[in-house]
Order: sequence, then structure tokens, then C-alpha cells
Amino acid sequence: MRTRLAGALLTVLALTLTGCGGTGTSATTASSASSKAAVAANRVEPLTDTPEPRLPVTVGSADGKKVTVRNARRIVPLSGSLSEIVFTLGLGDRVVARDITATFQQAAKLPLVTRNHDVSAESLLSLKPDLVLAEKTTGPAEAMGQIRAAGIPVLVVDPAQGLADVGPRIQAVADALGVPAAGKELTQRSEDRIAAVRKAIPQHKEKPRVAFLYLRGSASVYLIGGKGSGATSLLEAAGAVDAGAESGLKQDFTAITTEALAQAAPDAILVMTKGLESVGGIDGLVKIPGVAQTPAGMNRRVVSIEDGVLLNYGPRTDQVLTSIVAQLYGGGAK
Repeated sequence: MRTRLAGALLTVLALTLTGCGGTGTSATTASSASSKAAVAANRVEPLTDTPEPRLPVTVGSADGKKVTVRNARRIVPLSGSLSEIVFTLGLGDRVVARDITATFQQAAKLPLVTRNHDVSAESLLSLKPDLVLAEKTTGPAEAMGQIRAAGIPVLVVDPAQGLADVGPRIQAVADALGVPAAGKELTQRSEDRIAAVRKAIPQHKEKPRVAFLYLRGSASVYLIGGKGSGATSLLEAAGAVDAGAESGLKQDFTAITTEALAQAAPDAILVMTKGLESVGGIDGLVKIPGVAQTPAGMNRRVVSIEDGVLLNYGPRTDQVLTSIVAQLYGGGAK
């Protein structure tokens, strides 16, 4: 998730510096009951039996290194997605800090070791972790170098791009923590729940076209997702078409233009909850140039998912998919 959104912000910065500027169901709003219910009050659900790590283990890291983990009593996951996996494996009591994107309730009181999305090596090292879990985009490089220089094992996990990554990411974390059996159990649970949601999705002759918009009104960031935004797999699993990708947008994210929205012609718009709030809700969303002219804008048809879970592709992805389906095919108030 961080890779895609960091790239999105860089895209907007570049544009700024260079001077560039349906299916018939009713609208769904961010306050709909289905949205609230589906993400289970923003809590993770740990496995019933708490596993006991069997260490040491040596595992492969996504940065090509071999990492030996001797202890897992003080863990620092540097993304919300990785934090979610550790907590759901039943080892949340070993997590001593969180990244700013770890927004679920069980992690809320942990100290932050990031400023915006940058890791503070000093803050992290002061907590004396014995394992750090990171994404490929975790940075800055200088801070990560300081952490490694202090002798802290750092496991880098391959990024999440779609539903196929749920199991491998869970297992990579579980293997590093010395609980491979718990990883298999959680993977099976997660995949079974996703499959159950997909099986219950209503069948339609014409699939709804859904555009994923990344919005940050306070920073004047208005982007439409294309191929590689991370939303395609979710939308296709929900029985929809990723309108941005299908319309030919090759970049992960592209600055919203009237032309791009007209080409995408979405029946519905997928947004993150805080992003929608940042533009003033649906009333503000339809004021963004081009939105009101789309079928989604005319019908005020919006699907809103909490920021910290939408693109995680982890143990709660079934809840995300359930919420998307409920909002897309259910209904709600305008």
C-alpha cells in the first residue's frame, strides 16, 4: 500500500512542478450500516490458540538477504498490514511499537516510531526490539541502515498487490516468528473466508464499473487508480470492473482530469474513508471536476472503506470484500 501511495504523491508533486494540471442500485454513503458492520469495529480477530514461537530460525527476506531470528519477544512491524498479521497470529502482546498506518484498536495505544511515513531510527531503537518487520518501501534508507547497524534483525516482506498475496505474506511473517503452523492455520482461515464472500456475491449481466480515487483534500491530492493501484484484485473479486485500469490508465495513479473520468465512466467510486472526509464527503466529492458528470457522480454512488485496511491484503481482507459488496450492491441513503 505504501509503495502505491508514495508513488501517487510523487506523481502529483511532479505534475505540480511542471504546471500540469450503471447497474441501477441506489447510492451508498460512508455512514451506511453495511460499511460500519463489515470492518468489525476496526479490530483484528486473533487465532483461538496462542502459538509459542520456536526459535531460532533463519528465513529469506524479500531484499535478498538471509535473516536469523533468535528472539521474538519485542517486535516492531513497520506497516499496518504487518502489524495486523502479527496480532492476528496471536502474538500482539509482543509488539512494542507501531507504524502510523496501524490503525486497528488493539494497536492504538502503542508508541509511534514513524513521522508521517518515515521511520525514526532513534525512537525505534530506544524500544530495544529484537525483530523488525518491514515492507520493501520502508524508509528512509538511512534509518533502516541505522537499525541494521545496531544488530537488529530486519525481515523485509514482499509487497501486497492482490488477493493472491494474502497467504504468502501471512506465512512469511509466521515463519520469521517461529510459528509456521499458525501461519498455515491463519492462511487457511483467511482464504476460506474470502472464498465464502465471493461465493455469495450477486450475479449481474453487466458488471459495475468502479473507479478507485485516492483523495487528500487538505493537500489538494486527487488521483484515479490505474493498473497496479492495488484495488483491481479486490474489485474483480467483488464482481466489478476496475474502471481506471480498464480505461487504459497504465500508471498506478494519475491526477484526476475530466477526460480521465469520462473515459473511465464509473458506475461507482471506491474511496478511503478519511479521503472522502477530507473533501467534505459526497457533497465535496461531486464538486471535483468531472466527478458529477460520471454515472457514479450523478447517482452519488460511493463505496467507502477505512484507510488502514483497504489495501492490506491480509487477515481482514474478507471483511473489506464484504463491505465493498454490501455497499456496491446493497443500497443506502443519498
